[in-house]
Amino acid sequence: MRPHILWLSLLLQTVDLASAEAKTAQNVLASDAQGAAGADVDTPKGEPRAPGVDLVDLAWVELRKINQPLRDRPQKQQGIFGTLWHLALKALPTLRLSAPPTEAPKSTFGGPLLRATELLEESAAKNNSDALYILAEMNFYGNFSHPRDFKASFDYYQKLASIYGNSSAQHMIGLMYSTGIGGAVERDQARALLYYTFAANQGHTRAEMTVAHRYHAGISVPKSCENAVKYYRRVAEKAIAWYRSGPPGGMGWVPESFRIADESGGVYGEGASVSSSGINAVKAHPNSDAYASIEDIIEYLDLISQKGDFKASYNLGRLYYEGQRGLPKNFKFASQYFLMVTQKFWRKNNRIVENFKPGLDKIACKAAGFLGRMHMRGEGFKQNFAVAKWWFERGVTHGDAQSQYGLGLLYLNGYDVDKNKVKAINLFKAAAEQDYSPAQVQLGLLHLDQGYNDDPTAANHYFEMAARQGNLEAYYSIAEMNFFGVGRDKSCTAAVSYFKSVAERAEPLVSSWAEANLAYEAGDEELALLEYLTAAEQGYEKAQNNVAYMLDPEQSRLPTPNWLYPRAPKSPLLEDPSLALIFWTRSSRQGNIDALVKMGDYYLNGIGTTADVDKAVQCYTGASEYHQSAQALYNLGWMHENGFGLNQDYHLAKRYYDQALETNDEAYLPVTLSLLKLRARSAWNTITNGRINSIQDEPAPKKDWSLSEWITNFMQDDMMYYEDEGYDPLYDDDMPGGDGILGEIDDGIFESVVIIGLVTALAFLVFYRQQRQQAAARQQEQEEARRQQQQQPQQGGQPRDERNQGGFFPPPGDPNLNMWAAGGVGH
Repeated sequence: MRPHILWLSLLLQTVDLASAEAKTAQNVLASDAQGAAGADVDTPKGEPRAPGVDLVDLAWVELRKINQPLRDRPQKQQGIFGTLWHLALKALPTLRLSAPPTEAPKSTFGGPLLRATELLEESAAKNNSDALYILAEMNFYGNFSHPRDFKASFDYYQKLASIYGNSSAQHMIGLMYSTGIGGAVERDQARALLYYTFAANQGHTRAEMTVAHRYHAGISVPKSCENAVKYYRRVAEKAIAWYRSGPPGGMGWVPESFRIADESGGVYGEGASVSSSGINAVKAHPNSDAYASIEDIIEYLDLISQKGDFKASYNLGRLYYEGQRGLPKNFKFASQYFLMVTQKFWRKNNRIVENFKPGLDKIACKAAGFLGRMHMRGEGFKQNFAVAKWWFERGVTHGDAQSQYGLGLLYLNGYDVDKNKVKAINLFKAAAEQDYSPAQVQLGLLHLDQGYNDDPTAANHYFEMAARQGNLEAYYSIAEMNFFGVGRDKSCTAAVSYFKSVAERAEPLVSSWAEANLAYEAGDEELALLEYLTAAEQGYEKAQNNVAYMLDPEQSRLPTPNWLYPRAPKSPLLEDPSLALIFWTRSSRQGNIDALVKMGDYYLNGIGTTADVDKAVQCYTGASEYHQSAQALYNLGWMHENGFGLNQDYHLAKRYYDQALETNDEAYLPVTLSLLKLRARSAWNTITNGRINSIQDEPAPKKDWSLSEWITNFMQDDMMYYEDEGYDPLYDDDMPGGDGILGEIDDGIFESVVIIGLVTALAFLVFYRQQRQQAAARQQEQEEARRQQQQQPQQGGQPRDERNQGGFFPPPGDPNLNMWAAGGVGH
């Protein structure tokens, strides 16, 4: 009955909310707002201001006096000497004049922050929605250096959700019920789903993703593809609308999602994790840049670029234009490097330089394509379609795909040119033939606009080609075609998968990845955890892995004494192994093998849960089936060796150890040492006649060969004998001008001739044997006749019946005599 009462109470709150909103005219924050509001809201003339608004305005005056810490990416050490110096400084012991405090001192604040907080609390007492939201965010995230108080934050969110039905507050309440973060409330997945659903039904984007992920993964609810695709499709529609609202060609951004553990080689370290071993291992050699930082790569490329290397200049331009995590986009630098390349190929009068270096023409056209794109989109330059067309036409001269696509967009949409759909389609086709995904998407969309019977099939073909390169619009189009059954059969499973990919790729719109990464790199792990937590609830596997890794009490690191490397006490917020197990589990369900092995460790050692060896075995066995985790295979070998959770079997233990070494060469040392110990234990078990199955030689597989297979194998062994080192290679040479003895004979013909010869010989032997038997039978008859003639006078002329006497040979004239003679002895 309790869940029904909860639903009924929330339903009544919703009804009260509708009447309260009709009576009150207050400023409610936007449903997707994250963080404190940063600007005043102008009240229309003639409308009364809501109670407490003046107090909020005064609080903002005080808050603006506080210098917010700049969250910028820290500068990394340049070069190997800087890195060594940095590590040496960190390794030096820190001298303390007094013992560290046993309890963390309570945070106190004053000045503008205290005055602002007092004003906001006074306004919140009047149920001002802005004040409630700002105080909730300050207590949860620690904005303006406000001390975190999750219980106070929950109370403010609860009040805001109950009075105004604010979707952001409902989403945060769902987050706190789902994770139990900060101990404000007990973990309750049913309540979490309830609040998430209320927020999602009001259009809160992050709540929609969270609910979709829960139905997709079956978190606290039965799996439901229909419900998952419903919510994921809503987010995907927002994502594609946001993407297409940008400049020609769509929005551009730097992907920020990554796994923290991968920076140090994975959750088990370099070489031991799936992400850094086996097929995923970095194959580095002394001259490679596998472990080089982006700053070192840029410095090197810039050096050789200044020496006239046009490829280095072009690559630098692309790096600055596209950006990457740790390197923000810089259109100014990108345009400079692209211009350096084009100036090496074209003179000011648009004439081509004579005797240019090989390959410069194609690279210069690619650079021209980027310059045209930047002018078309207004990136680093003022948007100018005429200049963009001029650069695109340069790039098209040598078949640059980006130039063909950009020029096609100009003609398709009539940007400073007359619309020409035919010319645009021809340009798109030329670019699509070079596997340029944006052009393939445009062709697919144009086919869908036609409406002929064959167009959906052709559109699907282009979308599939573009999706191989991760194109966002291609994913969305394929998802829609699967959802409605256009050009293919309806498939809810395929549709939800593509909608999920579209939603997760629009990171700036739907997630807090950028804020989380900046906080982590700045050393604020608590704030980073809170930001990653939101993304993890939305279904980002990498965020789930990050949360679990930050909460992991047994991170794989080399232990060092505290006097050598003093560590700050770990925040209580980062000590929650039960929550870590939850997100290891969710990460593993999305295909992360290392997370699945970690789950086994937690169940084996009882970390964050009750120890359960059977579940640990299931996790290790499931991870071992991928044949990528040497750690899982090694653990199964250890369990078989010691009889821990599995039957003690030295032979099976050796099998798992061998498989671990086959999976990962870097496991050589631990596997070898374990095998030495295992062989010693197995030998002692054999000597003492122990009941454990000892290590045995693997039995060679027996095969029943046919006659042709036996002959072929015999001939191969015979040829191998002559190929032995003791055989004089002089005899391998054929006669000049002649063919080889057996080399030119077809194997099948040779085999057939041998078989026919053997069958003929066998038939001859059978015939010869029968002839010999018949001759022996005739001779025996003659001897028997002579013996009977000699015995007749002695017996009075009466013949002797040997059958009655029990003789061995049938008498002459008996019908059995011929049968006996034909069969021979033994028949």
